[in-house]
Amino acid sequence: MTTRQIEIWQGEFGASYTERCTFENDDAFNALYVNRYGRKRDDINQDWLGDLPRDIRILEVGTNVGNQLRALQRLGFSNLTGIDIQRYSVDRSKDFYRGLDIIVGSGFDIPFKDGYFDLVFTNNVLIHIAPENIDGLLSEMHRVTRRWIWGFEYYAPEFTEIPYRQHESLLWKADYAKLFTQRFSDVQIVRQELFACLDEPGLQDKCYLCEKQA
Repeated sequence: MTTRQIEIWQGEFGASYTERCTFENDDAFNALYVNRYGRKRDDINQDWLGDLPRDIRILEVGTNVGNQLRALQRLGFSNLTGIDIQRYSVDRSKDFYRGLDIIVGSGFDIPFKDGYFDLVFTNNVLIHIAPENIDGLLSEMHRVTRRWIWGFEYYAPEFTEIPYRQHESLLWKADYAKLFTQRFSDVQIVRQELFACLDEPGLQDKCYLCEKQA
């Protein structure tokens, strides 16, 4: 599947994003979250996933260079896979992180069998999927997870488009946890929390954990 958004992210626009998201070290990555939410990403991960077995299979859709997977690795998770549509970011990931299986792939056609992963997650990725295409990506995430769907995305009660670096049709905020439950009768929200954006007063992001019933 090809969309306008995919074409843009696979090009120079996406490569520039990758360079902006390359951090000097783990502390610099955590500092980004302290600046935005007042909490380290490592602390958020511990709070949300700290009770899960460390050998579960985890997939991140839209990995970029692997910052989020590296954070889970620091928490002790060892079976970590990522896919990203941008080959440049996948190649760059090899320069920074070891022990992460990151491949080129699309969230619209995830190259793994049904229920292969215990947990599938996104971090500020669903916000870049056009509303008319979102069901396709949600369906693939639902297909390949055995149990958990985790997300951290920009929040609004309904789909709301916002300009992104002078571009239209590249960024939306919505209630993505609600979209999963509306789309799939076997998915329920087990936890959700709004995070106030300290660097953009008045805005909120949502972290959510959904469970797929057996």
